[in-house]
Amino acid sequence: MSGLPRLSNLVEWPGPPRGRECAVTTFRVWAPKANDVELDLSGQRSPMTSGEGGWWTLEVPDAGHGTDYGYVVDGEGPTPDPRSLWQPEGVHGPSRVYEHDRFGWTDTGWTGRQLAGSVVYELHVGTFTAEGTFDAAIGRLDELAELGIDLVEVMPIASFPGRHGWGYDGVHLYAAHEPYGGPDGFKRFVDAAHARGLGVVLDVVYNHLGPSGNYLSRFGPYFTGRHSTPWGDAVNLDDEGSDEVRRFLIDNATTWLRDFHVDGLRLDAVHALVDERATHVLAELADEVDRLSTALRRPLSLIAESDRNDASFVTAREANGYGLTAQWDDDVHHALHGLLTGESQGYYADFAEDPTEALAATFTGAFFHAGTWSSFRGRTHGAPVDPRIPAYRFVAYTQTHDQVGNRATGDRLAATLTDGRLKIAAALVLTGPFTPMLFMGEEYAAATPWQYFTDHQEPELAEAVRQGRRREFASHGWAEEDVPDPQDAATRDRSVLDWDERQRDERGLLAWYSALIALRRSRPELTDPRLDEVAVELDDEGGLLVVHRGPIRVVVNLAEEAASVVLSEDQQVQVLLESGGVSYDGEVLEVPADSVAVVELA
Repeated sequence: MSGLPRLSNLVEWPGPPRGRECAVTTFRVWAPKANDVELDLSGQRSPMTSGEGGWWTLEVPDAGHGTDYGYVVDGEGPTPDPRSLWQPEGVHGPSRVYEHDRFGWTDTGWTGRQLAGSVVYELHVGTFTAEGTFDAAIGRLDELAELGIDLVEVMPIASFPGRHGWGYDGVHLYAAHEPYGGPDGFKRFVDAAHARGLGVVLDVVYNHLGPSGNYLSRFGPYFTGRHSTPWGDAVNLDDEGSDEVRRFLIDNATTWLRDFHVDGLRLDAVHALVDERATHVLAELADEVDRLSTALRRPLSLIAESDRNDASFVTAREANGYGLTAQWDDDVHHALHGLLTGESQGYYADFAEDPTEALAATFTGAFFHAGTWSSFRGRTHGAPVDPRIPAYRFVAYTQTHDQVGNRATGDRLAATLTDGRLKIAAALVLTGPFTPMLFMGEEYAAATPWQYFTDHQEPELAEAVRQGRRREFASHGWAEEDVPDPQDAATRDRSVLDWDERQRDERGLLAWYSALIALRRSRPELTDPRLDEVAVELDDEGGLLVVHRGPIRVVVNLAEEAASVVLSEDQQVQVLLESGGVSYDGEVLEVPADSVAVVELA
């Protein structure tokens, strides 16, 4: 923070007990329009001092770790601290002083995990285990390490209403959700992940706050009516007072990376960060994170979610881009989903016209919509990707929390696809040129759905969410009674992973995923980031496709009949990995229906 004043007065205090020294805690809060701000310590209020830039401060002896507090702004409150690190009583309760240096880290030898070459695993703490806590999740990290995962991407943990939820309605961006285990619990999780060689990416939401427990507007212009978003007024990134709002977000990012030892951040829906200033907040954030990475001597990643099909997010700042590490690539998902399921509703329509061509376009150009017509949007969409941008800057997947949880019943691919097609999906993602990401449970074809659930305490808000969800899917042809009630505790419970199911692995997917990840790690051709080195061959009927990765070929047969494939007239074929009884007789590769082979030409 800049511009903090020297303190001119202190709260009167008789002094510590004789023979004991006490530390002094400085409380400070930004409230630029306030006439009066008081610090509330367990019901005792003391006036704060106004200083430069709208910052109010007060030093209090013996109010360290564990002290509950809040702020009273112009008589309104007490209200939690906008930068609270600890909300033990939830989003409406008092903040609690948290001292980072009390935690005993054991990861001093951790040198980080870069995104390039990594396999990412997205998980939701609240449904990863039945307990839904950081500590319970620690107990399952060994399975992820054995699978070959490099980075664990944790869905939002910023304090949100109630006990259970997706986390995208968080309101205390600096405070780890208390029902999960609070700040110490998250540190234990990160420390334990590092001990197993796993990096941690944290999903953060800077484009909006949830409606319950959002007190930021009491303090200052954190939002502006100058821009609107699907959630209402936009976060104030370019209007009056936006310098401190930008600082609020960037400090939040560096807090997770520095003080919680996180290895990267996934930035939710960056297209909703409306910023008309000359330097976009994302570029400012990327610059600061790069400097922090240099100081910490470990790689730090910023991964954007964007629906704009705009590679400027991952273009270097020297080339007038934002300089982020990577971005999610929904076009790869849509192409794969349409190809494997045949679904053609909504945004799948364009991909369904020629599914194999759509897949070829995304595997060689990252985006299917690259300045081309989108029937879903009723306009042209996206821009071409410069082939010099490495493919690892695009994260690819067949399932995510969005693509599963935003289906009416939260059904996974395993609910409808054959084992053969599930193996094809895994093979294309894990041998493709992009950074692969799995969604928790897909590695063993989890039968549990992953549904949308909330735990709002206000009856009116709970009912609005319930009815809104039903109306949304009714407009797409779903019967209202088939849409799970997000406020019903059973909706969350249905979404919890069944680890016994993983142990049984009745569909044989777990060994397949492990083998694919091991193969990816052992063969540099499969992590080659050059998009212009990828080629995709298609047959006339669209049932057979061959992806070229150097001397490696990924042969996929989606036809109803077996296919006989001659890959080379003068080179032998070595089968590296196959599903469904693929065979090679020295000349012809026999590929049964709904099967895939990863082979090498020698």
